[in-house]
Amino acid sequence: MGGPRFSVVIPAFNEERLIAECLRSLARQEFAGEYEVIVVDNNCTDRTAEIARSCGAIVVREKTPGVCAARHRGTLSANGEIVVSTDADTVFGAGWLAGIDRTFRQGPGRVAVAGPCRYPEGPWWGKVYARILFESVYLTYRVTGRVGYVTATNIAFRKDAWSGYDLTGTQGADELGLLRQLRSRGKVAFDRGNPTLTSARRLAQGLTYNVVVSFLYYYALAVTLNRLAGRTVIGTAPCFRTDKRWPAPRRYRTRVLAIGWLLAAAAATVLTDRLMDG
Repeated sequence: MGGPRFSVVIPAFNEERLIAECLRSLARQEFAGEYEVIVVDNNCTDRTAEIARSCGAIVVREKTPGVCAARHRGTLSANGEIVVSTDADTVFGAGWLAGIDRTFRQGPGRVAVAGPCRYPEGPWWGKVYARILFESVYLTYRVTGRVGYVTATNIAFRKDAWSGYDLTGTQGADELGLLRQLRSRGKVAFDRGNPTLTSARRLAQGLTYNVVVSFLYYYALAVTLNRLAGRTVIGTAPCFRTDKRWPAPRRYRTRVLAIGWLLAAAAATVLTDRLMDG
């Protein structure tokens, strides 16, 4: 009673270049209710915290490095009925929070609402990958009623359905681990029409790096091994803070090969959830 409807939680490590744009897009939300924005300073050495405060955000500190620890601290600090997880390199349409609120109200028993993310800039294969992945998630949801994957840049959940992030996990535990927890508590909905727009900087190392290193090693393998071991076996992936541009592909056969990688990666993302449940 009397608290905000939403608490938007944003983990941040040295995000001075992008955090202001993120927070400005949140300030422009057309949502009529009350919401708070919490930025978690995860050992920043730049002006991230200062910029966040100047934009009206609540800033809390988490000394343990890693996105799961940061999201955990931010969620513990949240006063909202619903916690919204996103990232500092992400911006939002003016109707984003209103869309999340509408989807919750359409199904009173829902414990979470997820949506897609898109990469408006960056390499062509990043845009294709996001489309394939989230269209697959949506199709599965429409057919089975089950959400098989969520992105931590676009998931909202009732705080009373949350029992904590897996702090032995690194990247991925704040997505698949959280999803598994929430599905055990109630219905998770997927709204294909309410995306977030995320920086493509993580794609700057190229397709092979992102599939083999970022996805297969630091994501799929890390989620599985860390959960089975009950401790951090594979640590956090390197952070990328770059303005590198992506050259266009030179040969058609490169695109054909890339599409094969993308299809395999999208399928593996969804199937990882099945492996965890098993």
